[in-house]
Amino acid sequence: MDKKIISTGAVFGMIAIILGAFGAHALKKVLSIEQLSTFETGVRYQMYHALFLLFIGTVNSLSQKTKKTIYYLVFWGVFLFSGSIYLLATNDLTSFDFKAIGFVTPIGGLLLILAWGVLLFNLLKKK
Repeated sequence: MDKKIISTGAVFGMIAIILGAFGAHALKKVLSIEQLSTFETGVRYQMYHALFLLFIGTVNSLSQKTKKTIYYLVFWGVFLFSGSIYLLATNDLTSFDFKAIGFVTPIGGLLLILAWGVLLFNLLKKK
């Protein structure tokens, strides 16, 4: 499981860098300042959680069950939170109205909060 967690963290990190560069260069020309700021929020949170996964994959004081729980919370949290932010920020560039899926953003955020909560809970219960 550790290899999967670390690999996912690395992939999330690479994608965050690619999307960050894409936003800073290509999207800068077609998005408003507010839309670009929103897009960058998605990139920033994706990178934070890529680093979080790298940490989780290398720490030895957590059980594999706990790591697996955190992994799935972060995976789906990033997918829903950052993914929906990317779509919402670039909404004007497509014919589909992504505002219809905006409700998943806070669900993704909640999953990310829960992942951190699982880490905290498991650290506090250790002697």
